[in-house]
Amino acid sequence: MAVAALLCLSILQFVGAVLPNAPLLCVATAGGLALDLSLRHWRPGVLTVLTRLHCDEAVRQLLRDLLTVIGLAHLSGIGTVPRLILVGALLACYAAHFACRALGVLVRRTRTLPIVTRNIDTGPLGLCPAPPRPLVRPGRRMPLFSVPGTAGLLATVPTDNALWGLLGVGVSLALFAGAAAYLSTWLLPGKRPPDEQRVLAWFRDWLDTYRPDVGIYFSGGGGTAYQANMWLSTLAALDGHPLVVLRERPMVQQIAPTDLPIVCLPRVAHLMLLEHSSLRMLLHPANAPKTSQVLRIPTIKHAFTNHGESDKLSSCNPYAKVYDQVWVAGPAARRRYALADVGVDDRDVVEVGRPQLAPIRPRTGPPDPGGPWNVLYAPTWEGWTDAPGNTSVLLAGEHLVRALLADPRVRLLYKPHPMTGSVDRRAGEADARIRTLIARANAAPRAPGGAPPAGPGAARSAPGHDASRAALAAELARRTAELNELTARSFRPGADEAERMMRQQAPPPGRAEAVAAATEAWRAAFWAAQPPGAHLILTGSRPDIYSCFNRADLLISDVSSVVADYLASAKPYAVVNTSGLPDEAFRAANPTTRAATILGPDAAGVPELLASLADPARDTLAQERTRLKEYLLGPSEPPSQVRFQRAVHALCAAADARRARQARLAGGGAELPIPRPQGGGVGGRRRA
Repeated sequence: MAVAALLCLSILQFVGAVLPNAPLLCVATAGGLALDLSLRHWRPGVLTVLTRLHCDEAVRQLLRDLLTVIGLAHLSGIGTVPRLILVGALLACYAAHFACRALGVLVRRTRTLPIVTRNIDTGPLGLCPAPPRPLVRPGRRMPLFSVPGTAGLLATVPTDNALWGLLGVGVSLALFAGAAAYLSTWLLPGKRPPDEQRVLAWFRDWLDTYRPDVGIYFSGGGGTAYQANMWLSTLAALDGHPLVVLRERPMVQQIAPTDLPIVCLPRVAHLMLLEHSSLRMLLHPANAPKTSQVLRIPTIKHAFTNHGESDKLSSCNPYAKVYDQVWVAGPAARRRYALADVGVDDRDVVEVGRPQLAPIRPRTGPPDPGGPWNVLYAPTWEGWTDAPGNTSVLLAGEHLVRALLADPRVRLLYKPHPMTGSVDRRAGEADARIRTLIARANAAPRAPGGAPPAGPGAARSAPGHDASRAALAAELARRTAELNELTARSFRPGADEAERMMRQQAPPPGRAEAVAAATEAWRAAFWAAQPPGAHLILTGSRPDIYSCFNRADLLISDVSSVVADYLASAKPYAVVNTSGLPDEAFRAANPTTRAATILGPDAAGVPELLASLADPARDTLAQERTRLKEYLLGPSEPPSQVRFQRAVHALCAAADARRARQARLAGGGAELPIPRPQGGGVGGRRRA
């Protein structure tokens, strides 16, 4: 629609120029420029499409100026000399614009550093703020700086006074030339960032000073940062000097707030600097094409931790055999790898539990038989395969939600996977329909005996109740502001990587503890502020999935790591079977469903499932959940974080032993025997 409007205004401007018709020319030209400027603010995606079609801001403005000059030739009585001066000044504006554009490219290149960091003191690099955004973004500069020139030319059309045009074009020329001159100062020594060699030398010095010993390595595209984020707290709790190693520049800002030092090494040559550092081991929460590059470093041991465990085939990927060790939660994953027969030796599998699950509170007792019950529906996404059982959203989601909303004792907490709809458009459409069902349920009055109404159709609350709700909302707003202040990484619109590096220095002592306390306070305020009768659609990073687990009385999900994590609470759960397999075959293929109620696509089993909440005697799977919890997640003692720390120490010791052997060999010592792998795979077989 917006593109059609721009095209129509250009056609009208052309008609006004050749007829000639002064009012039509002026209105169409001014309208086209105004629409161009407004689209830059409100609909930038439209202009992106035009740019891809080689109709960028310079082309559009050139067309407007050309038609305006044609109109002047037909309509204005100004002489040839003033007209030539106007045209020459316009050409000078374009020359200054393209000069500024070329300078912008040079400035961006000089400010694109070989290494990007967060939470590291970059003072020795002498970085400075980036230029104002209009100077380096031609899409903003061209239409904005052209406003005076266009206004002056349009004023000349009806008045036949070249002075207006010369004045307007002169202002635009001054803006373009001034922008180019000011932008060129970022190429001078005072503002120019250090060159590659100096940055690399600084990074080597930082590695020697900080002396990292264990790190997490992550490479991925947009929307995958959660796979690394779930391991940040575990890494931060380790002894020593942890480090986060990334490969993609945008990922630096997608990593969740943390005090851990973060380095991004986009080029393989710079990644190899880690070989000569004190880094002894890396944790890998995901397989990625660039993982093979870091595996070339012989001085570092590698452990695959995955970003969650489930019965999906992706949880026993054959790629896992390239790592020194595969760290899993409990016996279930060890057996999964053995049955999959993908080349992972059982001696390389180490059970470490799931340290991230510490915030999940165990069940203290059955819920109130009369309700209300918090039922968490957390389906997974469609995945990269065409398997129909990946997500229940497509075939069962709407049936499940309708069945849950039909029971007045249920308060639905709907938390879809953040990547829902990213592969299959139909999943995104089904998710949208589910959200509509929930919105309608909130808007309708609740049945007698159900939770208090919360939607627009609800009865007016008592004044005291309204005051209480307002106080809770104010408390949530205060806690949100407090948490945002501690965790927000707000930058001015024109900030680039170098400026963000300059401003994201090493955090002050005690910041991590303050963030943890503020997060816990925010969670309490969030749940307290929600209307008792409102079903909730929970998206984004807040509230986190573990906070939802603690509020839920029942989980309904798919075959995913969510199920295994939820078992830490020992609460009832159900898994949706949309695979087409009979229930017994489905259980046999997916051990995480052994203690679950199996629901079909038609959601016919929902009433019976809810009946087990009302009558604890009908919860026949309670003991099986306890047994399955230990099978999936390992024993409760020693705690998972302790087992994880021991595994880290063991693999680091293996890395130290290898370095010592190589040093003795390099020093001319006698040939050493190849060590035999021990149980648990410490040291690995491939990098002994």
